[in-house]
Amino acid sequence: MAASRRLLAIADDLSGAAEVAAALHSRTTRSRVLLIGRPGALNAGTTGAVNGGVARALRPRHPGEATVLDLDSRYRPATEAAEAVREALRLSSPDENAPDALDTLVLKKIDSLLRGNVAAEIAALAEGGAGVVLAPALPIAGRVVRSGVVHLGGVALHESDAWRAETLPPPASVAHALGGLPTALVPLTTVRASRRTLLTALRTAAAAGRVAICDAETDADLDSVVEAALAEGPRMRLVGSGGLALALGRHLRTTLNAIGAGATPAATGKRGAPAADAAPAAPPADMAVGAARVAASPASAGRPVLVVVGTAEPAAAEQVRRLVEDGAVHHQLPLAGLLSGGAPVRLPPLTAPVTVVSLGAPSGAPDPAPPHGAVATDTAPLPSPRPAPEAITPAAAPGPAPNPAPDTPPTPASPSIDTADHTGPDRPDGQTGKQPGAVSGRRLVLGLARVIGDAVAAHHGAVDLVLTGGETARHVLDALAVAELDPVGQVHHGAVHLATPDGRSVVTRPGSFGDPDSLRQIVQALRPHSTERKVTP
Repeated sequence: MAASRRLLAIADDLSGAAEVAAALHSRTTRSRVLLIGRPGALNAGTTGAVNGGVARALRPRHPGEATVLDLDSRYRPATEAAEAVREALRLSSPDENAPDALDTLVLKKIDSLLRGNVAAEIAALAEGGAGVVLAPALPIAGRVVRSGVVHLGGVALHESDAWRAETLPPPASVAHALGGLPTALVPLTTVRASRRTLLTALRTAAAAGRVAICDAETDADLDSVVEAALAEGPRMRLVGSGGLALALGRHLRTTLNAIGAGATPAATGKRGAPAADAAPAAPPADMAVGAARVAASPASAGRPVLVVVGTAEPAAAEQVRRLVEDGAVHHQLPLAGLLSGGAPVRLPPLTAPVTVVSLGAPSGAPDPAPPHGAVATDTAPLPSPRPAPEAITPAAAPGPAPNPAPDTPPTPASPSIDTADHTGPDRPDGQTGKQPGAVSGRRLVLGLARVIGDAVAAHHGAVDLVLTGGETARHVLDALAVAELDPVGQVHHGAVHLATPDGRSVVTRPGSFGDPDSLRQIVQALRPHSTERKVTP
């Protein structure tokens, strides 16, 4: 990668954007996250002044900086998600005649289990003749692609229960998930062949207008895909999970180290100045550092930590229970209060070192603050905030699409939605807002964000945040008017430590990620002695 080349990464939710930023951020490559997917911010028809402002924000502040966008598109209708991708691409290179117009590498982060608006967003990426290389494997989580089929721990995706929260069956292959877009399978033998062989396969797919779907089982396989794709230049767009982002980060560090480029970046404050409260960046060789290596600064030691658990996932309930066992104060919010149009639910003052907020059962107790240490274990399923699914077919896909290839398998209605990632208050019961008595997931997460925003605004001084679930994290930060984040490090896989422009810490994590001690590890990374572990006989 040339030192002058820009890198634009696009994610459909905040957890994914944070994961990509952490993967790309090192001593040789800077990265930052911009939360620009608010309604109307990137839609066609916005004013020139707004578009000009967004375009300026997308420009890198430093040579070699990666700009990571959270488009907040996972729960949008497929057509809106596709348009958000198109507009992000246009605004990142608004002048096609500019010298660097074609010098922007594009990485699109998708869910490793193919949930979300995958077909619509990839169709938008492929418009204009750009080649698309798709490698959704995530080896660190045991998710690999064999013969064009995603496998989890050796089980094919369509034979697993990973899509139990979806209203549609899981796709039988990656090609099925693309809603009829023409594809070309790049088998593992080709991925592991010479770079010339792999590059030829990618070029052939791009020339035929096909999405190149790459098998991959290891990080080394993803490294090979990245190296071959980048040898073709920026017209070859990369699409994959956090595993591909990690491979790209490794490639950039190796390339830039070889040419002696880059100085150590720090988490930044306003206008790129180092933030006084920000922790040092992790070593370039491994951003996925343990909690003990993500040091909290002395200046932040007195700030309260507010942990917001925006999911009713059973694993999250156990994580909360263990954090409360360590001395955190727990407030369980009644769903009825979050959804009603009456008096809003309010949190007590944030006086404890660590406060945990979670969602109550739909029946909900009227008291939003149960006794200290109380954790409900009967949290009922909650609905998705997503809209009804849209079918993505070649005729309906955004932009022109070639006819499916003869070997393209029959395509069901595209899974253009995502819930099983549990990045919002999603639960595996298949409920939708149209069912009688069903709870509105969108209203619920907005209500939760309002409660958190009010509590932080009422506190005299800064508050550090731990936000589980990409949908929850995004709406909370929207409520706090936070539009930019700088990566600091990772506590564990998926739990990314970021800094706001004024130096506050924000840790984002998908709702279903992490072992039972995940929240403990995150809090200890931010405040090594903020809670005292209780010893039980």
